Amino acid sequence: MVTHVHALHILVKSLPEAEEVLKEINKGAEFQKMAQLKSTCPSGKRGGDLGWFGRGVMVKEFEKVAFELEKGEMSKPIKTQFGWHIIKVVDKR
Repeated sequence: MVTHVHALHILVKSLPEAEEVLKEINKGAEFQKMAQLKSTCPSGKRGGDLGWFGRGVMVKEFEKVAFELEKGEMSKPIKTQFGWHIIKVVDKR
């Protein structure tokens, strides 16, 4: 059973913004570079790197998606109380 996830994320204020960021990434923009340019989360400075986290650390909607994604997979935009996230799973253990 997966107990920890290492993830990157990009946090923006609106769904249209999140969709635009996702479109740029899908066209070839580097996820971490987009996080540095667009994310409103302090982790954006680190390319959106959240490091390793276990269950019960992140808000419920974020955690559910992060633990469901496969290694290397990226989410569609996810809404939480903080805004809209795009999550990319780096690794799982």
